[in-house]
Amino acid sequence: MSGGRSPASRDAQSGVQTSPRRRARELVLQGLYEWQLSGNDEAAVEAGLRSSDGFDRVDREFCVELLRGVFAEGEQLKEELRGHLDRPFGELSPIEASVLLVGAFELRNCPQTPYRVIINECIELAKTYGGTDGHKYVNGVLDKLAARLRVAEVEARRAARGRPG
Repeated sequence: MSGGRSPASRDAQSGVQTSPRRRARELVLQGLYEWQLSGNDEAAVEAGLRSSDGFDRVDREFCVELLRGVFAEGEQLKEELRGHLDRPFGELSPIEASVLLVGAFELRNCPQTPYRVIINECIELAKTYGGTDGHKYVNGVLDKLAARLRVAEVEARRAARGRPG
């Protein structure tokens, strides 16, 4: 793979191929979870990610961009999400909260990644690490956020599928 990215690895439990970007999202999720529970600062969380097993198999640039971006824009991301939540942000599980922050950051700042890819990646994170139906909640919230942040892209997808906006 070009760009200095490591080749994809296989998930130890499922044997499924895992892309370096997915592994980056997983590590960021783990870092945000640690941050919420421990209160460690951004530097400590990032240092922990860099020294974790598997860091050599992630898209390092993307991983650091996501982590630093969520830390830098956390309050704005929470504000973007609030209108689509059925409870205060602080009442979300740490996993759902972290997945939603990652998804919101990507929807706002990574226009090169299709919104459906971002949502699907977040759904997979929630399925893997979250509660039983957490992925459904994540899907609903991020779908609504995408409709607001990626209007043209969402409308184009609906039009291509023959569905009115």
